[in-house]
Amino acid sequence: MLSTVFSAGLSGIESYTVTVEVDGYPAIPGFWLVGLPDAAVKEANERIHSACFNSGFRFPEMALTVNLAPADRKKEGSAFDVPMLLGILRCGGTLRQDAVLTDKCFVGELSLTGAVRGIKGVLCMCAAAKEAGFSEFYAPEANAKEAAAVEGITVYAVKTIKQLVNHLNGTEPITPVKGDVHAFDKAYDGGIDFIDVKGQSSAKRAMEIAAAGGHNILLIGPPGTGKSMLAKRLPSILPPLTFDEAIETTKIHSVSGILPENISLLTTRPFRSPHHTMSAVSLVGGGTNPGPGEISLSHNGVLFLDELPEFPKLVTDTLRQPLEDRKITITRASGRVTFPCSFMLVAAMNPCRCGYFGHPTKPCTCTPADVKRYISKVSGPLLDRIDIQVELPSLSFTELSASGAPSEPSSAIRARVVAARAFMRKRLEEEIASGGKRGLENVFCNAQLDAAGIRRTCRTTKEASELLRSAYDRLGLSARGYDRVMRMARTIADLDSSEIIEAEHIAQAIALRSLDRKYWG
Repeated sequence: MLSTVFSAGLSGIESYTVTVEVDGYPAIPGFWLVGLPDAAVKEANERIHSACFNSGFRFPEMALTVNLAPADRKKEGSAFDVPMLLGILRCGGTLRQDAVLTDKCFVGELSLTGAVRGIKGVLCMCAAAKEAGFSEFYAPEANAKEAAAVEGITVYAVKTIKQLVNHLNGTEPITPVKGDVHAFDKAYDGGIDFIDVKGQSSAKRAMEIAAAGGHNILLIGPPGTGKSMLAKRLPSILPPLTFDEAIETTKIHSVSGILPENISLLTTRPFRSPHHTMSAVSLVGGGTNPGPGEISLSHNGVLFLDELPEFPKLVTDTLRQPLEDRKITITRASGRVTFPCSFMLVAAMNPCRCGYFGHPTKPCTCTPADVKRYISKVSGPLLDRIDIQVELPSLSFTELSASGAPSEPSSAIRARVVAARAFMRKRLEEEIASGGKRGLENVFCNAQLDAAGIRRTCRTTKEASELLRSAYDRLGLSARGYDRVMRMARTIADLDSSEIIEAEHIAQAIALRSLDRKYWG
C-alpha cells in the first residue's frame, strides 16, 4: 500500500515542500530510505521504531520503502521524523485510510518516548507550506507560536505522535494556535537608556544621525570614554521593526535555532556583539551545511565590533562586499545559499595599543611605528565603507558629576529618529508615485540609496554643491565617499525636516567623515 504525506525542508532561509512517499508491501520486514537523506535523516529509522512502540502503536510487519521527493535534492535535519511515521502508520492501518492528508503539512523530530521535539526553521517551513497551497500546518509545540506568525494557514501544536494520530483519526481534536503577530513594542524596553551617558554631545549627535539614516559608524577614543556604552544604547533609539522586517529577521534566527520558544516574531531589532577571537566563517556564515553568520543574525539590526583592530584583518575584510550588497552568498560543493545581511555596523577602537595616543593628561607609551601598525589593522577599503567617524574625548569631572547638565533620554532621541524616517518615507513614496522607481525599490533608510536614488532624492542648494566640490578635491574623496557624504547630508536634512540639502548639512556630513585624515593620513 502506498501512503503520501507532505512535509518541508530547508535551504538557507528558504524552504521547499517535500513529499514523503511510504510504500508498504508483504515481504520480509525491512526499512529502506531514499531521496538523498543526510545522516540525521537516515537515523530516523531507530527514532521512528522506538517512538512507535513507546506510543502504544504496533509497527507494521512489512517491507517499507520511504522516498523523500524531490529525490535529487539533499534532505537535511530531523524534521521528517513525524511525516515518515505518519505514512508508516497509515500503511499499517493505525491511521485511518480516510483521514485527509492532502491539505496538511507536517514537521517535527521524534524522541524515543514518542514526544515531538522542536526543530529549526519552522517559520520558513510554514511560509513555504502556505505558498504551496496547504491549509493546515502541524508543528512541534515548542515552535507552534513561531509558525503561527504566518497568516492565512491554520497552525496546530503537536506534543506527541499519539496526540497527532488521535487528532487525525477524529477522536481527540487539537485546538489551533493563534500567534500574536502585531505586538510590536513602540517603546524600547531593553533596560538601557541614553540618559545614563554623561557628556559626549557630539558622539550622541552622531549616533542619532546614524540611527536616522542606518549609517555605519566608527567610535575612536581612549579607554573609559563611553564607546561601548553608546554602542549598546543604539537599539534604544532605532525605529520599531516593520512587519516585513520582523518576518525576515525571525526567519534567520529560526534557521539558526536561536529563536526563543513560544515567540511568534522578534519585535525588537537584533544587537550582536561577537568577540574578536571569532573566525571569518562565524562572521559571514558558512560551514559544511551553510548557516548564517553574525552579519545575517544582525539583519535589520546592529552589529557591534568592539576593539576593531583586535579582530584579524582577514576577518574584518570579509565585511567589504556584504556592507555594499547587503546580502552574502555562500558557495559550497553541495550548493549555494544566500542570506540577507542589511545591518548597521558600529565599531569601536582605541587610537593606539595602550589607548592614550593624543590624550591630554596621560602619556602614550607607544612609538610612532606602534601607533601606525595598530591603526593599519583597519584597512582603507573597510574604512571607506564606514559613513561616520567620531572621536570621543576624555570627560571632565563636571561632565561626569551630578552637577552637570542632565542627559537626554532615549525616548526623545528616538522620536526625532522616527520622525526623520517618516519624512524620508514620504519623499520616497512621492518619488515612486511620480514614476521614479529606479534606485528606490526596497529602500528603508538613506544608507540603502544607490547612485540613482541619490540623484533623485538628494537635491542641494548652490552653496551646498560648491562646498561639496571643495571638500571632494581637498579631502581626496573616492566616488564611494562622495555617495556616502550625500547620503549622510540627506539624513541630516531629514532630521531638520528639509527637502533641500543646505550647506550646513553638507558641512556636518563632511565633519563626520574626515576623522580618518587624522589617524590614517
